[in-house]
Amino acid sequence: RSCSFTGFSTVQSRKLAKSFNRGSVRSRMSLKSPKAYNSLQKGAVIWDPKPLQVKKIFEALKKGLNEYLEEHQAELDYLSGRHKDTKRNSRLAFYYDLDKQIRCVERYIRKLEFHISKVEELYEAYCIQCRLRDGAANMKHAFSLSPSTKASRESLVELYKNFQECTEDMCFIEGALEVHLGEFHLKMKGLVGFARLCPGDQYEVFVRLGRQKWRLKGKIETDDSQTWDEEEKIFIPNLHEKFEIKVTELRGLATILVGVVTCDSINFFTTKPQAIIVDITELGTIKLQLEVLW
Repeated sequence: RSCSFTGFSTVQSRKLAKSFNRGSVRSRMSLKSPKAYNSLQKGAVIWDPKPLQVKKIFEALKKGLNEYLEEHQAELDYLSGRHKDTKRNSRLAFYYDLDKQIRCVERYIRKLEFHISKVEELYEAYCIQCRLRDGAANMKHAFSLSPSTKASRESLVELYKNFQECTEDMCFIEGALEVHLGEFHLKMKGLVGFARLCPGDQYEVFVRLGRQKWRLKGKIETDDSQTWDEEEKIFIPNLHEKFEIKVTELRGLATILVGVVTCDSINFFTTKPQAIIVDITELGTIKLQLEVLW
């Protein structure tokens, strides 16, 4: 929650402004070089953090990870029960094979728990930097309304520096958080158009997520089935970008735009494959069906 610092004295404000430096996330977190993160690659730096979007992605990600954790915990409980029964029945070979499965699931659960704790740690650090940034912005506003003095001008310079540092740290954490988002496996299921789709029609589908692109062509066969030159593609989730889907109809050398739609990826962070059907035309006469597995 943002706070107003209007009632602070100049000395108190300058001390508080300097304390922002001690909150620098990179001085407290053992993160790798920014080159490892999508948001900080050259030409892709995002200097406008989006806390609300990051919060939505974090909540969806945490929910999805907990779903995986619950599934594997249930599997572990089932295997452990069989393990006890097998021990009593003394089927040695099967017992050792079951024991190996249990250890494998236990290792995966520990990895999931570490993954969840790392995501929570990053988001907690992000929220701290967000609050510090809001505080610096409020202090800057308060000083801009007060009479200008040498001390207030020095404080403003310091606050601007701290505001920029908090912004940079937030972008840095956003990049670090993207590393933990996993992968989306998209599978082309085809177009749905009823009377709009005729044998011999050819279409091109273009899917984009940030800099990642997938272009594929398909044809409607005489038996109403569809053939596509590529059926699967892996995308790396992005905090700030939505899926953009563009469909065009190919008629000889000409191309006719069927429609362009955007699709948010927040609902894709789940253990079950998601069947996605999007309206390509405004009236929904042509739809695109995809399957997404996280």
